[in-house]
Order: sequence, then structure tokens, then C-alpha cells
Amino acid sequence: MSRTPRPTPRRRHRGGHEVHEAVTRPQLPLSRRGQNAALAVLCLAELIVVLDNTIINIALPTLGREFGSSVTGLQWIVDAYTLTFAGFLLAAGKLGDKYGRQAVLCIGMVGFGVVSILAAGAPSENWLVMWRAVMGIFAAAVFPATLALISAIFPDPDRRQFAIGAWAAVAGVGIAAGPVVSGWLLAHFSWPAVFWVNVPVVVVGTIGAWLWVPESKSEVDERLDYVGAALSITGITIIVWSIIEAPRRGWLSAPTAATFFGGAAVLAAFVAWQHRGAFPLLDLGLFRIRTFAVPTYAIATAYFALFGFAFIFTMFFQSILGYDTLQTGVRMIPYAISIAIFAPLGIVATKYIGIGPSVSVGLLAMCGVFAIASTCDAHTSYPVVIVPMMALMGLGLAFVQSAATSSIMDSLRPDEAGAGAGVNDTSREVGGALGVAVLGSVLASYHATPLQPDTFVHATGVASWVAVGVTATGAVVVAALMPRRIRPIPRTDAEDNVLTTDKS
Repeated sequence: MSRTPRPTPRRRHRGGHEVHEAVTRPQLPLSRRGQNAALAVLCLAELIVVLDNTIINIALPTLGREFGSSVTGLQWIVDAYTLTFAGFLLAAGKLGDKYGRQAVLCIGMVGFGVVSILAAGAPSENWLVMWRAVMGIFAAAVFPATLALISAIFPDPDRRQFAIGAWAAVAGVGIAAGPVVSGWLLAHFSWPAVFWVNVPVVVVGTIGAWLWVPESKSEVDERLDYVGAALSITGITIIVWSIIEAPRRGWLSAPTAATFFGGAAVLAAFVAWQHRGAFPLLDLGLFRIRTFAVPTYAIATAYFALFGFAFIFTMFFQSILGYDTLQTGVRMIPYAISIAIFAPLGIVATKYIGIGPSVSVGLLAMCGVFAIASTCDAHTSYPVVIVPMMALMGLGLAFVQSAATSSIMDSLRPDEAGAGAGVNDTSREVGGALGVAVLGSVLASYHATPLQPDTFVHATGVASWVAVGVTATGAVVVAALMPRRIRPIPRTDAEDNVLTTDKS
């Protein structure tokens, strides 16, 4: 019986050390039906960890009453998850590359389910914040593994683009569906139900992963960069902490300045360490590739807008427009539907008008959403104003996600799939954490709470204009720097990670 030859390894130098790696994309023996089954399981695993980014949002007013939480406390309930999620994504991607992506996926799923049960029994705000943070660590094991496995399972570029488009659509729908699911659960059960709902999905997803998802790992045997992982999570956490606490301590106060610049110094140390290390957590050379760096920035910008929007408007619906939890969840459905509708359109747009224009159009659409949001008050019509606003947000996210994610993954070698997926996912979570931190802190700066409707409406307008500036800047940067097409060329030892770009 003949064997499929192993890919011929070649040598590459990092920090004076030789590393052996494969040059061809791993070919997994999956039929088309097997590919589809694996994709369905991976999308289910992705869905549950993405859902938990926003499923808590509808419960925020309830949790505020239950635990006596301030806006700052509610920000931490949301951001504890996104911070650890973001901080451990790079390390988790490397773990999958080294030990096996399917194994890391299953460990993450099981841990996520167990900690969901613990979060459901949290007796106080502090305990809930802690368990949400631990959930984020296990979510970080799941998310990059799903994208890296998709990259390995679908060697055909057209099929891979379709699969990544489906993955991106599920990510958007999951974030939009979080408030819908939460609203229904809170209408029928108490707040712990938003955590109990994870358990059956985790059970089904873990069994499906063992049955239908093949193992995949990098042939590059690299040590894990524990120092880099510690520096990255510490720096990001300190900066976000300084932003969230700034309204209470003062934006120009000594504690705020000290923590912000301290976090920046830690991240600078992270960058320096990555340059020195033989096996860096993050290959900073990737950011010299425009088709990797620019879409990474675009995704962070889009999720800044998305998470900030979800954080503000779930409270706006309940406190200003007077909807209960179920009504709020139901009124988020148009956004989820728009993601499902526009995701295929985003794939088509990428094919015909190119990557750069698709991402720019998406960010401009999100910019328009916040321009409209700045005018909303207690008399704003839901069907006339808010439904089109949510549809436009769905269109924007669909156009950004599909094009940007495909560009990032197509810019990498197969052995870098896990690390690349980690960067892609980290940009989402860091962008989302900053969106909640920055826009939530604008609300807190005006001493705005859902119990002060007039102040809350005014602060919502100010926060919306901040988001307009962020998304408009993103659209301009992408239009200036992002090419329409990318075309990989054969790589040599001297030109290792080089891509040509074609603006035609």
C-alpha cells in the first residue's frame, strides 16, 4: 500500500536557532461530506464562545439590581471575559499548533462548560467577574482552534474561502444572537440561566469534535513563550483597567496616568521580548505584510464598534425605550437576520470588488450606524430608525469579517495557521474590550446610569460620536493601505513571508 509522502522540511532561522518546518498545506483525508460535518461542529464550538461575549448584556440591568453594581461594575462583568479571552488567544493558538488543535479545542470546550456551571452559582459581583475571567481562558482555547482547523481541513482555496465566510458569519450571528437568547431566558428564568444554557451545547460540541473533526498540528516543534504570554495579558489588562476606572479616578489623575503608561510599558517590553526570543509568541514580522496587518486593524475597529454598540443599546432599549428583557432580545433579531443575509453578499463582494473596498464599505456602514445612534432618544421610532440602523450594522460587520479574515489566513504558511488565527481572534477581543471600556467610560464620565434617562441619552450621543471617529478613521486607513487582491508567490529561504499585492 502506497503512502502519501510527508512534506519536505526546510530550515528557517529565528533568533539564531534552526527550525524545521513543512512548506506545503496539510492535506487531511476528508471527503466533501466529512468537511461539511467538521465545519458544522467547528461553527457550533465557535458559536457558544462568541455568544458569551454578548449574552450577558441583556442581564446587565438585572445584575445591577441583584448585586448593586455601578456602570463600572457592569463593565467589568463584560470585560473580564473579553480580557482573558484576548490575552490567552495567542498562547492558545500556539498550544494548538504544538500539541494538536482538536485536542486543545476539546479541552477548552469541557473547561468552558464546567466554569459556566460555577458562574451560574456566583454569589456576588466579584465572584461573577472571576468566573467570567476563567471562562475567557477556556474560550481562548476554543476560538483559534476552530479557524486553524478550518484552514487545514479545506485545502482548496475556493472551498476554504466559503468555509471562512461561514465561520465569520457564525461569529457575527453569535454576537447578535446573544441578547436574543438572553432576553428569552430572562423572561422565563433567573439570570443564572444565561450560563446554564452553555452546558448542553458544550456536551454536543465536544462529542461532535471527537467524532468528526480530525487532528491537526504544526510540524514546527517550537517551545511556548510563557514570558510573552504573561507580558501580553498583563499589559492589555492594565490599559483596559485604566480606561474603565478613569471616570471614577479622573482621566488626568495620577493613578490613571500611572496605570495607562505602566500598561503601555509592559506591552513595549512584550514587543522587545518578541524580537529577542527564539520562539516568539507573536511573529512581529507578520505585521510587515499589509494583507495581514491592515485587516487585523480593521477587525479590531469593527469589534470596537460592535461591542460598544451592544453594551450601550441593550441598556438603552430597557431603560430609555422601556422594553423588558424579552422585548429587548426580540428587538435585536433584525441585527442577527441582517448578518445571516449579508454574510454571503460579503463573500461575493470580496470576489468582485476586492478585499480593500469590501472592508472600507463595511467600516463606513458601521460609521453610519453611530451617526444615526447619536440622534436617538426616548421618542426614537424602533421600526423607522432602529431597525435600519441594526441592518446597516449587520451589513458592515459582514463585509469586514469575511474579507479581512480571508486576507489574514491567506497571508500565512500552513504551520502558522494557529498563531494567525490567534492574532485574528485577539484583534476581535481586544477591539471589543476597548469598545466596552472606552464607550462605557464615556457614559460613566457623565455619571450616566440607566436610572438617569436624560443624562444617559446625552452620554449615548457623545459615545456614538466617539465611535464615528474610530470607524471613519478605520475606513480611511483601509482605503489607503489595503490592496484589492492578494496573490501568494513561491517562497524561498531568503524571501520567507513575502506576498505580492495587486491593486488592479
